[in-house]
Amino acid sequence: MTNVRTHCITPCLWFDNNAEDAIRLYTSVFRNSKIVHLHPVLSTFEIDGQRIMALNGGPHFKFTEAISLFVSCDTQEEIDYYWERLKADGGAEVQCGWLKDKFGLSWQIVPAILSEMMNDPDRQKTERVMQAVLKMKKLNIRELKQAYAE
Repeated sequence: MTNVRTHCITPCLWFDNNAEDAIRLYTSVFRNSKIVHLHPVLSTFEIDGQRIMALNGGPHFKFTEAISLFVSCDTQEEIDYYWERLKADGGAEVQCGWLKDKFGLSWQIVPAILSEMMNDPDRQKTERVMQAVLKMKKLNIRELKQAYAE
């Protein structure tokens, strides 16, 4: 393939005229983040180097669970931090490490170790971990490790 240009893929989130509020929340929650450009219609911000656009598109479309933002956490303290801040002021706990923030955007707050556990060749271990996950809203690393070790 000649003359193929590499493109940057940037998610664009549709908000009901409250994109600036969402951007300010997200950049306050995530330490390595910044507002790149604020505009009444289309704004841009970054979280850990991932550029995201926010559109004030009005009430025509709503977020669904068909898309979520995945946050991989190394410690229970990180899980607790993101969980509490993203569900604050009208957000809601869902299930299995998922929550919706007050704007309706779905987030997955997941311990990094879960991927290792779920990819273990021992299917009994992975099944025990999956059963533990299914019983939780906010994921608990200690309980997942217990299920894995049984």
